[in-house]
Amino acid sequence: MAKKILVIEDDKDIRDTIVYVLEEEGYEVIASDNARILKKVNDLEPDLILLDNWLTDWTSDLSGQQLSKALKNNPTTKHIPVILVSAINNLKEIAQAGEADGYIQKPFDLTELIEVVKRHITIDL
Repeated sequence: MAKKILVIEDDKDIRDTIVYVLEEEGYEVIASDNARILKKVNDLEPDLILLDNWLTDWTSDLSGQQLSKALKNNPTTKHIPVILVSAINNLKEIAQAGEADGYIQKPFDLTELIEVVKRHITIDL
């Protein structure tokens, strides 16, 4: 069974690219343009979450950093690796403050995307 990745990215082109690349790598991908999908995270059971730090279609007043911290402080979701994705200059510090497991700086190389994902989950053979 393929590992499942939840992608939360409001930029359609970036989201579609991430989905395409990860599906080509053998992952099952669930994509959303907003954070509302996190209300279903326990039902979706993702193996990893790629989370845009600045979602423009706000469904809450929380940034990706704050959403990551909430996931990491929730006993039912703290085990799920969260990777923040953003073009912000101090992304490393923001990811650390949000207790994220990693980060991907935009613009990113597709090889880098795959490497970061593989560092946090592997595909079942």
